[in-house]
Amino acid sequence: MKKEKLVYRMYRYKGDVLHARKEIPYEIRLTSRLILDEICLNWNKMKLEEKLNHAIDTNNKEAFFRLSEVYKSYVW
Repeated sequence: MKKEKLVYRMYRYKGDVLHARKEIPYEIRLTSRLILDEICLNWNKMKLEEKLNHAIDTNNKEAFFRLSEVYKSYVW
């Protein structure tokens, strides 16, 4: 019985070089998270102010007092 031989030939790769992805630096991740948090805070505060103004316009005291308690956490 003959033994089979396996021969490898190496050829230079002629395609584009593949680069591994780098992890995003901590400073960029932190900065982006802080910016997104501030955007969300401002949006929520703006919507709450609209609800407060609507409660004032409609003379709804119960809604105004309830919303003003929530609004206190945005202004300290």
